[in-house]
Amino acid sequence: MQIPSQMLARLQLETRALHPEVDALWVELMSIEATRECYVSTLITTYGFEAPIEAAVAMTPGVNHILSLRPRARSGFIVQDLLALGHTPSRIARLPQCWRVVPCRDVSEALGWIYAVERSTLLHQTVHHHLAARLPSIRAWSYLSAYEGVAALRWQELGEALDLVALRSNTGDQIVAGARSAFAMLREWVEHDQAPLVAQAGAI
Repeated sequence: MQIPSQMLARLQLETRALHPEVDALWVELMSIEATRECYVSTLITTYGFEAPIEAAVAMTPGVNHILSLRPRARSGFIVQDLLALGHTPSRIARLPQCWRVVPCRDVSEALGWIYAVERSTLLHQTVHHHLAARLPSIRAWSYLSAYEGVAALRWQELGEALDLVALRSNTGDQIVAGARSAFAMLREWVEHDQAPLVAQAGAI
């Protein structure tokens, strides 16, 4: 029997007040009359946050020794979806990205950021099925379906990495702080920073 991750449980508890606001980005796609434009806008917003985080985490020494990053790099799937939805490569290259993201200080902070980004995958399958039913003409679901069939495994792997680092280095507080920072930054990006930039980029 798989032992539940203590750090995942702690992160869920200590960041839960921040979850509703950041989940709203995807939940709103299921609570409104879904449109192609809303979906494209959400992909653009997500890409602007996750792409720089992937880069920052990848540059953190030691992370890949704790957790394989390649299977978790999903911003490229957003690019595939936007191409399928009519964006050109040059237009995608000019999409706004969150300027607040800076290199992680250490593995503990990087794992907190990874948790904040990975948590949204718990919603993706439900959102995918809802949108696919409402927008049957769209065939651009690479990002939302990236973890289908492996979501539980990815979550388990993350939990094991979190517990290993927290136990070995006694850095649980730093992991939680990293996750909180990521959630706060995502909230600012969604609610304030990206809105005029995405409007300038223009969703098809």
